[in-house]
Amino acid sequence: MVAVLLIFFTLQANGQLLHFSQYFNAPLLVNPANTGFNPDYSFRIGGNYRSQWANLGTAYNTMSIWADSKLMQDRFENGWLGVGGSILKDVAGSGSLTSTGAYGSVAYHQMLGYNSLLSGGFSLGFVQKRIDISKLSFDNQWNGSFFEMTIPSNEPFAYSQVGYWDLGMGLNYAYFASDNVYINAGLSIMHINRPQQSFFNSSTFDDRLNRRYTGFFNASIKLDNLWIINPNVYVSKQGASWETVLGFNANRNLTGDGYQQLIVGLYYRNHDALIPMIGYQVNDLKITFNYDATISSLGNLNGTRGAYEMSIIKAGIFTSSSNAIRCPTVRF
Repeated sequence: MVAVLLIFFTLQANGQLLHFSQYFNAPLLVNPANTGFNPDYSFRIGGNYRSQWANLGTAYNTMSIWADSKLMQDRFENGWLGVGGSILKDVAGSGSLTSTGAYGSVAYHQMLGYNSLLSGGFSLGFVQKRIDISKLSFDNQWNGSFFEMTIPSNEPFAYSQVGYWDLGMGLNYAYFASDNVYINAGLSIMHINRPQQSFFNSSTFDDRLNRRYTGFFNASIKLDNLWIINPNVYVSKQGASWETVLGFNANRNLTGDGYQQLIVGLYYRNHDALIPMIGYQVNDLKITFNYDATISSLGNLNGTRGAYEMSIIKAGIFTSSSNAIRCPTVRF
């Protein structure tokens, strides 16, 4: 039963779809409406990697790659289309539980006057999960001295892998108050169709994903020609579970023209971790690292060593792009 409980816990963690502390550097996974929302560039390509709980046994690793682009800037009046895609993979536990999802997303962005932007988007993905049942042991395989794998587990596994379609949607609103202040907020709903993800027969164990509701708020505030401060708040609810992350990161102009920037930040995940962050940006390439220091009771087991994470984002402009619509944005 211990193994079954661990499987259930990991399934719930995977079901959250996103568990990056740098959620703001995985924009398509937070909200489909973020697809193509990139005022200064035509496209972005990003990658994220996270490893956690390594000293509690087998590490829980999460990886993603994603990309998005603006389209049809000359086809709509003060609006454009954004298209993108992402691949997300989790690997966890002694049973090599693996979840791989491929998502496509599309969003439409419409300027409202000169200072506001409203965006709406949808995502559709296919997720496959698999587990190596032969690597797991169960309570009824204990012979009094050790786990004997030749003894039938009698657990009601029907599959060693499952696949399902996953649907999400979101809205995003941005307000450009001035050249020095930008405000952005969004809401999203993931797992709208509540797909079945159980390795057991649905008549035995119904494990449909709960819908995940996520809201975020962020801003960019230019203090002077040296600092831009970015406060962030992220709140997510799935089933009875809540996750709240809040904090800030700040960009320090190192060259006077913004070509090179130092990035520092500090975040807090409610009842879980304190998250310092550091990074470096050179023109349109940004690399950031963070470390999650556990402050919950789990810290007694892992010595406060929760997770480390990194992200890389490369942005650019198509040489043939007209860039007909230029959103206001805060920049050095």
